[in-house]
Amino acid sequence: MVWDDLARIRERAPLVHNITNYVAMNVTANALLAVGASPVMAHAVEEVEDFAAMASALVINIGTLSPAWIDGMRHAAREARRRGVPIVLDPVGSGATAYRTAAAEMLIAEAPPTVIRGNASEILSLATGQQGTRGVDSIHDTADATPAAKRLAERHQCVVSMSGPVDVIAGADRIIRVRNGHPIMPRVTALGCIASALTGAYLAVNPSPLDAAAHAMILMGVAGEIAAERSSGPASFQTAFIDTLYGITEPDLAERAKAEWL
Repeated sequence: MVWDDLARIRERAPLVHNITNYVAMNVTANALLAVGASPVMAHAVEEVEDFAAMASALVINIGTLSPAWIDGMRHAAREARRRGVPIVLDPVGSGATAYRTAAAEMLIAEAPPTVIRGNASEILSLATGQQGTRGVDSIHDTADATPAAKRLAERHQCVVSMSGPVDVIAGADRIIRVRNGHPIMPRVTALGCIASALTGAYLAVNPSPLDAAAHAMILMGVAGEIAAERSSGPASFQTAFIDTLYGITEPDLAERAKAEWL
């Protein structure tokens, strides 16, 4: 269950190694700390293998790319894969430029991730080669991209987690839909990056990638609903969201969770 996993995160404080973007580093680290995980934000090729070796999960986010960062991602992913450390890949903006799409495809090919977590447009770009986003924003709906997500999961023997008004988590033979969240969430930067980081934290304590990915999205959605009730706009929402992750309770999750295991 979502709460059981969160309780284990709080008890074990798993180390989650993040190679993420400049926009998201601070708030992602704070979100992981709020749920009880231990974040490290390290991308230098000289040390990523060491951190990947000691981590309980690796989260790779291609939001702000450069050749040096891609090199670090490759080394970290290979080491994590070699050691059996679960990997989350967030292909930010895949489909927007050939460079981003190629980087995401290369990372998947060299060290297949445990979970690919992105928006519908990013998932479509990786599954079908279909291009087209508004920068890093999705122009597609998760319902339209669900068949592609399932094919991508089957092709790479992984879980695909898509965020949207209805989140869709696809395994090779199972689909989960999560109907939690709030319309203000797309107005706040780095929430998708936080979702990927929390997916890493859940993978660190749950051996089922499908359940871990779904539980992370339920936590995101429920926390978003509560934070929206306590805030007046995007800036106060971000603060309320981190506070909500820190103080969320078992009844909060049990009473609000809206998930369908299909």
